[in-house]
Formats: sequence, structure tokens, C-alpha cells
Amino acid sequence: MTTLSARRLAFLVAANTALAPLAIDAYLPAMPSLAASIGASVHHTELSLSVFLFGFALGQLICGPLSDRFGRKPVLMLGLGVFFIASLALTQVGSLATLWGWRFVQALGGGACVVNSAAIVRDRFSGREAAKVMSTMVMILMMAPLVAPAIGSALLNLADWWLIFLFLAVYAAFVLWLLGRYLPETHGRDPQAPSARQILGNYVSVLRHREAMGYIGAVSMSFAGMFAFITGSPYLYMEHYGLSTTLYPFVFGANILIMASSSRLNIRLLKTRTPQQNLLLGLGIQLTAGLLLVSMVATGLDSIFTVAPLMVVFVGMQGLISPNAMSSMLDHFPRMSATATALQGCLQFTCGAVSGALVGAFELASAWPTVLTMLGATLLGNIAVRVLAGRALKRRVVSDEMTS
Repeated sequence: MTTLSARRLAFLVAANTALAPLAIDAYLPAMPSLAASIGASVHHTELSLSVFLFGFALGQLICGPLSDRFGRKPVLMLGLGVFFIASLALTQVGSLATLWGWRFVQALGGGACVVNSAAIVRDRFSGREAAKVMSTMVMILMMAPLVAPAIGSALLNLADWWLIFLFLAVYAAFVLWLLGRYLPETHGRDPQAPSARQILGNYVSVLRHREAMGYIGAVSMSFAGMFAFITGSPYLYMEHYGLSTTLYPFVFGANILIMASSSRLNIRLLKTRTPQQNLLLGLGIQLTAGLLLVSMVATGLDSIFTVAPLMVVFVGMQGLISPNAMSSMLDHFPRMSATATALQGCLQFTCGAVSGALVGAFELASAWPTVLTMLGATLLGNIAVRVLAGRALKRRVVSDEMTS
């Protein structure tokens, strides 16, 4: 196997996983233009976000077991190829149905890509090391949604919405070349891999694993809260609070900067703390921010100056929650890490799709749909990890402290 440093591995898997936030965020500024071009309402066009997340969830569920059986790299290359073709097709869509259809196909390819990233890390590392590499990966990865809206705006001004999808196709082609050249196979073909019936049994075994489901619940609900913000922020910031379209990418980007900072902080804290301790810290801060957001709206003290900083804190805790929850969950499934990651990703993106649909379904001229969905999501995440993984989590923390 080719020698690959932790930093280079993190860069390669982050470049691969960046397809998802780029595909989600880059075309947000073009939503009105795209809607007008295909003759659909903006609200119906926005539903292509939820369609993408459902396809992304299904892609992970299907391709995770395939990755365990045929190896990481073949499935990864296939996913990138599907993403590339769908992105090119999206430059030519002329109706709402074709937009939804090709976004779904694009998401299936993207799901095959992202499910392999965490599995590749788990193939090479475990425990604290895995959490550190995932934190580095997340920190690099967070630059994608930071620049995506700005890229989308620039491409929209340069030509039209179709250029954004062409950019996604070019990026996919670049990643295909990059991983084909520099990423070694970390798992390999396994002829003893489980059959379809056994795969279903493996999914059931993950679902029955109480502690693992606590971690999956934490990361899924945290992601749902973040996607509620992503879905609601264009209306909330620009229409409800009057933020200009020029400033919107900068205020939106502040969330990503704090997320990257919390990922960096996580790496430092892991020198003296366990991943489980950092997970609880991130969830606690996120819940506090959610409660304060609801309090601001309830008391009429909400404005761009009070809401935006709390949104930044809420979303920024992903850097403490996601890598620690994922590494803690994967420690229980060393022989089927891609399958476990696939189920986790499926549940995570399904929760994100549902939360985004909840925010957009009511079409209320208010901040309530967004902040209540965010609070509900983080509340469920905190409950999940403490109820399902509480006792085991405490034992792991105490055991780690005694051995460190």
C-alpha cells in the first residue's frame, strides 16, 4: 500500500467530500434565475435541495455495502463518474421534473463519494487518531460551503445558472483525476463480503446497537438543525432582516469559519479529552444557542445583530459534534465501517431533508419555522446521545481517563 500521511489522506478525502456542500450551496444564489428559466415557482425549485438530500441518503445506503465488498476506490470512481454526467445534464434542464430527476441522480453519485471518505479514514486509523484525522478533514471540508455561495454568485453574474452546474462537472472531473492518481486502495476487494441478505442483517445490527445509535442520533439531528438554517437563511437574512445580497455570503460564511475553528479546537482538545467528552460539549453549546434563538424571537429582540451570532455558534458546533460522533460510532464496526457509515449518512441526510422541508413547508413570514426546527433538532440530538449512549458513554470516558 502506498505510504500516505494523515494530512494528505485528510486532504484527499476532504476534496472528495466537498462535492456535497458545493452541490448544495453553490446554486443557492441562482435559485430565482433557475426557477424563472424552467417556469416554476421559487418554492418548488427550492425543493430540489430536499430531493438532492434524499438521493444523497439513498446513494450512501446502496454504495456503503458495495464499498465493503468491491473496495473503496472502484465505488468511489463510479460515484464521481455519475456525479460528473448528472452535472453536465443539469446544464440543459428545461423543466422542474428534469431538474428534480437529474439532481436525484447527481446525489446518488455524491452519496457514493461521501460514504467512502469516513470509511477510508477508518481503514487507516481508529480512536483518537481517527477523530483527529476526521477533524482535519472537516476543517478543510468547511471551506467548500464558505466559498460556494460566492462562487455561485460570480458564475451567475458571468453567465447564468447553467455555468454553476458546469463548474460542478469540472470539479468532479478534477477530483476523479486526483484520487485516481494519488489515493491508494485502503480496503480492497473482499470476496467474503456479506450477501444482500447479510447486508440487511448488518444494517439491523447497527440499528440495534444502542450506543452507536446514540452517536448516529446526535450527528443526524445536529445536521438537521444545520440544514434548517441553510434552508431558511436566504429568506431569514435577506428578506426578514433586510440583509443585502452582497453581505449575505459573508454572514453565511461566518458559520463556516467558526465550524472550521471548532474543528481545529477539537484536535487540540483531543490531546487531553476523549471524543465523547468533546461531543457532549458541542451538543451542550448548540442546545444553549438554540434556546437563546427561540428566546430572542419570543421576546421580540431578534434582529440580524442578535440572531446571526447565535446562528454562527449553533452551526459552528458541527466541528465538535460530527467528527467525534462518527469516530465513536465507527469504533464499534471495524469490519463493516462503510456499511455503518452508509446507514449513518442515510439517516443524517434524510433528517436534513425533512428539516429543510419543514422550514419551507409553512411559508410563514417569520423566523419561527427556522428557529423552532433548529431547537427541536438539537434537543433530539442531546436526548439521543444521553438516553441511548449515556451509560456506555460514561464508561468509555472513565476508562479512557484511567488509561491516559
